[in-house]
Amino acid sequence: MRTMEWAARGDHLRGVPRKMIFMAVGAFAKAVANLLNTTTVYNVETLLRLVRHRPPGVPLITVSNHMSTLDDPVLWGFKGFPITDVELGRWVLAAEDICFKNPVYSYCFRLGKCIPITRGGGIYQEHMNEALDRLANGAWLHTFPEGKVYQEDAPIRRLKWGTASLIVRAPVTPIVLPIVHRGFEQVMPENYMFGRRPPFPLGNKDIGIHIGEPIMFDIPKLKQEALHMSKDVSFSGCGWPNTVCGLDEAAQRCLYINISHHIQRLMETLRISSLKST
Repeated sequence: MRTMEWAARGDHLRGVPRKMIFMAVGAFAKAVANLLNTTTVYNVETLLRLVRHRPPGVPLITVSNHMSTLDDPVLWGFKGFPITDVELGRWVLAAEDICFKNPVYSYCFRLGKCIPITRGGGIYQEHMNEALDRLANGAWLHTFPEGKVYQEDAPIRRLKWGTASLIVRAPVTPIVLPIVHRGFEQVMPENYMFGRRPPFPLGNKDIGIHIGEPIMFDIPKLKQEALHMSKDVSFSGCGWPNTVCGLDEAAQRCLYINISHHIQRLMETLRISSLKST
């Protein structure tokens, strides 16, 4: 069942509750990013251009590592970013077991343009269709393709295939923008005291946000490569629909792996570059 999808509509109560949520959350994010801490953003012009001025009808998918439960919204709280603009604001895939565990949370996160995703529910779970609907309207969607919070200073982990499947299945191929950030793990550490997070964000930390260059995937070419590669692949199937993307399950797997590996490599290159900036 689609969790409170009516609250995600832009015309819900004439849009007033959503504007209130964006104003409140935006103010919180700006306070954490700029008043409590010091945030430095690299290549910010690229992000601003794609959020504000990409071609009409072309969706944007931003992907980033996941260092804390505050990554979104504080990631967008830096100076000069239109975080309180309801129309420009991102949609984001959010863990259902954390953000939608009761009616109050569900309502607020829905107003905040969050789409519930069941971790472990697979790439063809129901709410992925909602994400596709947003992309079909040319919206901006943010994902954390590592799938969970990792606070260790380590290479980018293997990416889940959900983001790759959205890139392939979107009616118009999205622009993909990789982002790597550092410092949020110090602002909201998972094991601060007695194995729990602090009750409030910590201050006097340095946050670095490194924005990469946009990627435009040649989906028809990648499909042909996946068809060729899948001829030598044997696996135990999960019952994926063969009609999706015009590929059978083996070819879909090859396609999603290829795209995920490409994004992962670019994110890791960006992460290594960020180490040199600190």
